[in-house]
Amino acid sequence: MRVRPTGPRRTRAVHIPKAALVLLGCLPGLAAVVALVLCAHGIGSIGSDGARSVAGRPAVAHTVTRPHIVPRSVWAARDSDRTRPPPRYDDKVMAVFIHHTDSPNAYDCAEAPRIIRYLAQGMTDARDWDDIGYNFLVDRCGNIYEGRAGGTDRPVTGAHTQGFNHRTTGIAALGTFTAGVPVPKVMTDAIAHLAAWKLGLADIDPRGTVRLVSSNGLSRYADGTTATFPALAGHKDGYRTSCPGAALSARLPEIRDLAARLQGRT
Repeated sequence: MRVRPTGPRRTRAVHIPKAALVLLGCLPGLAAVVALVLCAHGIGSIGSDGARSVAGRPAVAHTVTRPHIVPRSVWAARDSDRTRPPPRYDDKVMAVFIHHTDSPNAYDCAEAPRIIRYLAQGMTDARDWDDIGYNFLVDRCGNIYEGRAGGTDRPVTGAHTQGFNHRTTGIAALGTFTAGVPVPKVMTDAIAHLAAWKLGLADIDPRGTVRLVSSNGLSRYADGTTATFPALAGHKDGYRTSCPGAALSARLPEIRDLAARLQGRT
């Protein structure tokens, strides 16, 4: 049998309109590269007149690189006899609720796993919960810890904001951040990165608002009520509490802005 020799594959040249080339000359380096890529992929120009769209091309999601997350195996007790039910999941994460753990602030960050284990035992033993309620915890050094089991990249249903655990993620700052208490910037930066990543998986703008349905009348809203929240909210927005404390609550606007910038939004 004769085998036909093969040679290098031909690539199809991409035609860039002359008008586009003139436009590229007016743009700074990086912007020109971006514009060139958009032209090469056939994305139409956008304007108030004569705007056109390309059918079948999904919108570009504002995704963020996953931050480093310490696995729960670092803090979770290995000798527990408790049988934990399988994790529950939602279809996606639409909002993030920020908490503080109402625990001491003067800790060495090497102690964080022990503190998280203590918090988890309080929830599972004293309250008889099936697992720690928070999906993630962040210490004062900016280390992010996996909380509730089920997979950090999946929309795990938490137990952090009564009435609004569905389609949300709970991020707890390790410490107590009432009025006048300093909030470490490395901690808020880590919270912003984590929130930007989780919300980016559903292309949610951290500065925007979302609509969630209450599943429990003990929240601020009656069971079945649809309420509007910031996409990056404080615990007290959904439940009658002072959490995450006045100091951390005051930092939420800048956390939202940083999360949006990390997603590439302007």
